[in-house]
Amino acid sequence: MDYTLEKGNCRMTVNGCRKNSNQMLSVHDWLADIAVDRESCQYIEVQFKNTRKGFYLNSNNLQLEKGDLVAVESNPGHDIGTVTLQGYLVALQMQKNGFDPQKNEVKRVYRKAKQADLDKWEESKAKEHDAMLRSRKIAQDLHLDMKIGDVEYQGDGNRAIFYYIADQRVDFRELIKVLADTFHVRIEMKQIGARQEAGRIGGTGPCSRELCCSTFLSSFSSVGTIAARIQDLSMNPQKLAGQCAKLKCCLNFEVDNYVEALKEFPSKDINLETGTGTYYFFKLDTFARKMTYSAAPNFPKDLVELSLDRVKEIIAMNKNGEKPDSLNAQTKATAQPVGFATAVGEGVLTRFDKKKKKNKRFPRQGNTNGNERSTNNEVNNDEE
Repeated sequence: MDYTLEKGNCRMTVNGCRKNSNQMLSVHDWLADIAVDRESCQYIEVQFKNTRKGFYLNSNNLQLEKGDLVAVESNPGHDIGTVTLQGYLVALQMQKNGFDPQKNEVKRVYRKAKQADLDKWEESKAKEHDAMLRSRKIAQDLHLDMKIGDVEYQGDGNRAIFYYIADQRVDFRELIKVLADTFHVRIEMKQIGARQEAGRIGGTGPCSRELCCSTFLSSFSSVGTIAARIQDLSMNPQKLAGQCAKLKCCLNFEVDNYVEALKEFPSKDINLETGTGTYYFFKLDTFARKMTYSAAPNFPKDLVELSLDRVKEIIAMNKNGEKPDSLNAQTKATAQPVGFATAVGEGVLTRFDKKKKKNKRFPRQGNTNGNERSTNNEVNNDEE
């Protein structure tokens, strides 16, 4: 059954499936298997080096596929990029990034990249590493408090973008003059943050997956230590910091769920008064709805794990001037161990252990009492 999705000036008709083996790790196209009506959607998303992207008008109605190299309009000259999205999702990305064709300058797609374009592009990319090292030396000689993290040459080699990191405002007017005289290209300076630098470089995080900043994150929000405290994480900077030396972006992913769940819990400063003494808050299990209390204020002693309902009950009793005789919970030292069982209750893992067979020919020494008694009886009978 065919149906049509419309968004802005893009229309997609679903009438079949199309598979594309050229998958881009930095773009998740969840409509990649759906046929796209290209004639009704003129815009495509093009990705350049690392995370730089742009939207371009396919005015010539070129038959493009995801992963194709195209020559697009630039100022000046042209640039070479990779097609990452087309069809219905392009309109959603344009709306998400605030790109309005009526207000923003619309650039066009010239053609699919020819071999001459690719040769010039490869020649330009070969200059980037050497240009980065030389520009760092020039900035150091000019005593500028900045770090040039990367250099990107345009596809035709007429322009170079220098990405830099700086904590404060930098006057790089003299730097631009020196760079223009050194490399003989048009110079553009673009300031980025430490998180954006990590996204441009890429890598693998401690979760064994590609960095979020180099895959799906398009905007970076500030991350504070309060997010780690809310989730009751260890305040170890080596574990909380990412490859950019900043707090990990993923600390913000689940903090809203923790904030919502913690609304039901009482304050950690409230102590529990019992007939045997005072108990102090020790740790919290948010989603299990359990709180652990200690008999000492600053270190674990006679830890007691209570349910949230029981804690609220004891707090209500203390407000009324009452003290329960005990917390009515098992301490960790006397708690019963929980055995392993599968989801369907098939038993414990020890069922796979081989049982030792009894040796009938050579019984154990502990079972020789009966044989000794019989031997003694035979000796007594012979003496008689």
